[in-house]
Amino acid sequence: MRKQLYFWAALLWTGIIAFFCLVQLNNVPMGNVSNLDKLVHAFFHFVLTTFCFLFLKSRAIDANSFKPLIASFLFSVFFGIGIEIAQELLTTTRHADILDILANVSGATLAVVLVLLFGLNTKVR
Repeated sequence: MRKQLYFWAALLWTGIIAFFCLVQLNNVPMGNVSNLDKLVHAFFHFVLTTFCFLFLKSRAIDANSFKPLIASFLFSVFFGIGIEIAQELLTTTRHADILDILANVSGATLAVVLVLLFGLNTKVR
C-alpha cells in the first residue's frame, strides 16, 4: 500500500510542477518576497526528490543502497532542466532561466542532505 501511495504522490507532484511551470502566471500576485519564484522552484524540487526517494526506497532490495537517493536526485534535476527547455520551446509566455535550474538543484540537494542527515536512507521501507 505504501509503495502505491509514494508512487502516486510522486506522479501527482510531477504533474503539479509541470502545470505550474508551463502555464501563464503573469496575473498572479507574487507579494513582496524577493526571489519568491526561486524559493518555489526549490520547494517543488525538494518535495519531488523526497517523494521519488520514498517510492524508490520502498522498492529497493538492499536497505543500505544509495541508488534510490541518487536516482531521485537525478530525476528531479533532469526533470527541472526538461521543464525549462519546454518553457522556452513550447510556450510564448515563459522562458528558460538558468537561475531556476539552480534553484531546482538546490531544492533537490537539500532533500538529499536531509535524508542523509536524518538517516532516512536506511530507515524507510
